[in-house]
Amino acid sequence: MIDIGTTEILLTLISGGIVGLFLALFGGGGSVLAAPLLLNLVGVLDAHIAIGTSAAAVSANAAVGLIGHWRKERVKWPCASVFAVAGVIGSLAGSTLAKSIEGDLLLFAFSIAMALIALSMLRKPKSEGNMNVRINAEFISKLVPIGLLAGFAAGFFGIGGGFLIIPGLMLATGMTITNAAASSLLSVTVFGAATAGNYAVSNLVDWHLFGLLLGGGLFGTLIGLKLAGRLAENMLLLRRLFASMVILVALSIAWQSMYIS
Repeated sequence: MIDIGTTEILLTLISGGIVGLFLALFGGGGSVLAAPLLLNLVGVLDAHIAIGTSAAAVSANAAVGLIGHWRKERVKWPCASVFAVAGVIGSLAGSTLAKSIEGDLLLFAFSIAMALIALSMLRKPKSEGNMNVRINAEFISKLVPIGLLAGFAAGFFGIGGGFLIIPGLMLATGMTITNAAASSLLSVTVFGAATAGNYAVSNLVDWHLFGLLLGGGLFGTLIGLKLAGRLAENMLLLRRLFASMVILVALSIAWQSMYIS
């Protein structure tokens, strides 16, 4: 836990706004900066608290973003639901394992996950995808195992989303990246809640910071939802710029975990 002064309050609100904005624009991958912002901007010293707290806030903000995308009819609910339900078990297993790992080692692993997320966002989809996907037995057979793996990654790294959610949904069903980004927010909500609950049992969630992150995140999410439609034509470029920034942050965290401890 940290002492919360005026500066920390402002920085946490800003951090929440940034995460909410990117979450609404990019889906699950947008949550990757939550824990790094708590660690490097706000000043949280314990990696486990940063991960647990960020997972709780990301989950709540993702739920708001999910509602916004639902109203725009971008969410493929049957596919998203199967994926999310399958991943809950994985997220609980992943977060349980993460709590037993030393903070510096966990941060190093987290930096690797960030780099993988960024690389997945740099890749251009091979096709536009199918906007009219419908759930069937073949899709379910793919969604369940990929959902389990994505849930484990989300729980272990505490990012509320996991770098496998969007590409996993696209791989299993062939849906468009727009539908996958919107649908991924259901998994972000569910995985984040499961992860945060697991951390909260061990008293590794700072609820004061959670409230501030949530407040800032709601504002950022509303802005992101408004921008999502207007920036649709430039979304690939924006994703690549965001991914490049994530890679730089990942390198910084890896350096800190290895040499500044």
